[in-house]
Amino acid sequence: MNSSPDSAATRILFVCVGNACRSQMAEAFARHLGGEHVRAYSAGSHPLGRIIPETHQAMQEKGISLEGQWSKGLDEVPVGEMDVVVTMGCEVACPVPAGFQGQVIEWSIPDPFLQGADGFVAVRDLIEKHVRQLLTEITGQAAGSGG
Repeated sequence: MNSSPDSAATRILFVCVGNACRSQMAEAFARHLGGEHVRAYSAGSHPLGRIIPETHQAMQEKGISLEGQWSKGLDEVPVGEMDVVVTMGCEVACPVPAGFQGQVIEWSIPDPFLQGADGFVAVRDLIEKHVRQLLTEITGQAAGSGG
């Protein structure tokens, strides 16, 4: 499916509404746990334009940095080139291009925005569980230890 030099890597796009919380966490977990097997991306259907501090804090608690990630819209990522598109909740719209050959998966992940630190931790842990399961399905082996 991929024509890039890293064609063995599965391209995964995580989509939420603001690209400020959930999809950013999923992207970071996939990069951290998937290693060379994955190229992870994230985007928002209505991007906030920034990753909120609570997202950074929740991921830092797991020893994972969001360095190099930024809040962006669907028009800023090559949706049609993805192998897997994961939407993070039923309120997320991610139209895939005509002829899309990849897989679309919907996860029901609550939006932690304005839920405080405990809400972010609970959502972070749920996302980690889902990402680990997805990576196991994709690679056929358990995802990295991830700390």
